[in-house]
Amino acid sequence: MSVLFVFVDGVGVGLNSSENPVASSKLRAFSHFTRNNGIHQDCEDTSINGTLFKKIDANLGVEGLPQSGTGQTSLFSGENASKKIGKHFGPYPHSKIKPLLRKRSLFHKVKEIGLTPHFLNAYPDIFFEKSEKRNRWSCTTLMSKSAGVRLNRFDDVQVGTAITAEIIQNAWRTMLNLDVPDIEPEEAAIRALNALNQFDLVLYEYYLTDKAGHAQDRMMADSVLEILDRFLGKIIRNLKKEDTLLITSDHGNIEDLFVKTHTRNPVPLLVKGNTEPFKAVESILDVTPAIIRLLSI
Repeated sequence: MSVLFVFVDGVGVGLNSSENPVASSKLRAFSHFTRNNGIHQDCEDTSINGTLFKKIDANLGVEGLPQSGTGQTSLFSGENASKKIGKHFGPYPHSKIKPLLRKRSLFHKVKEIGLTPHFLNAYPDIFFEKSEKRNRWSCTTLMSKSAGVRLNRFDDVQVGTAITAEIIQNAWRTMLNLDVPDIEPEEAAIRALNALNQFDLVLYEYYLTDKAGHAQDRMMADSVLEILDRFLGKIIRNLKKEDTLLITSDHGNIEDLFVKTHTRNPVPLLVKGNTEPFKAVESILDVTPAIIRLLSI
């Protein structure tokens, strides 16, 4: 039994409106969980036939707009990073909350129970050069490095065992001039499913949803959501009965393109497989403990 955790940055539960890119029947993967037209505030929390949808809190009892640094640290540790520093902070983790990722993260907890975590994202050489020079790492990369989980690079993309941040590899080829072909979202999904045969927990991070929200670009939003939908759809259709798929976010954004900022909307929790440990989840703080409960069974 393995868990695939797809972390989708900047997706909240917004209005049931055609102006909300996430509230669309075209997004069949999201609709699979909600039994509705995508994800929106009129979707009822539901748990049916091994699938679960819940609206969960990302504000964590702190005023202001949730941010990625504190939101992701909270999500990946189960501890309220925003309350620890008295504010929401991002996009990188604040110095006072980095210990949560360096010592008490989801990856650390998985290793403590004798299991193997894996981070599926790959990064180009320029990312490592800039991050090491500035000593500035994202929440997921800091968590991985600190837990001794290897970060994938160009060679891993070439052999088909890792996935780039945009899923289909186009930015690596067109923007970085790296010799990788474009791939279909379904091919990337097969890579994720293959990783479940080797590791107990596999994490994949998709950030373009947050980028589209900040850009207030409907065309970009629809495009990145379509790619994500095809990726998730392939996983849903081919997930082994004994494995579990988990999808959630750190804060809202793309669901409201009228504002350039994040939102205080709840975020979706979507689960396919063993939903029992996730039924009591009320906020992003409860996700890591639920994963550990599931893996400890």
